[in-house]
Amino acid sequence: MMVNDFYKSTSWKRKRKKILRRDVYVCRESRRYGKTEPATTVHHIYPLEFYPELALEDWNLISLCEKQHNAMHDRVTHEITELGRQWQERVRPQFEEWMENNKRGDTQHS
Repeated sequence: MMVNDFYKSTSWKRKRKKILRRDVYVCRESRRYGKTEPATTVHHIYPLEFYPELALEDWNLISLCEKQHNAMHDRVTHEITELGRQWQERVRPQFEEWMENNKRGDTQHS
């Protein structure tokens, strides 16, 4: 499935709503600084293009406002920024656990 098709899927639309509700529709990055910017986007911490198997993992998804989403990766090259790498570091334990479980064939979504 192509990336653009994924974002049109029912499973993504459901998951997106779930993550926005989990984060109370507030940008997680802005909230770290005491701001309550409305979240409009759900971001894949480990990019969908490179980790499609993580597409629906709750721990890999965060709600962001457009400004903070644009700060996570270059919008043209899709290269992860320093801020994006910091978020990857934050969820590295979950990523490593997922990788370990995946080796055993356990691909259950959270």
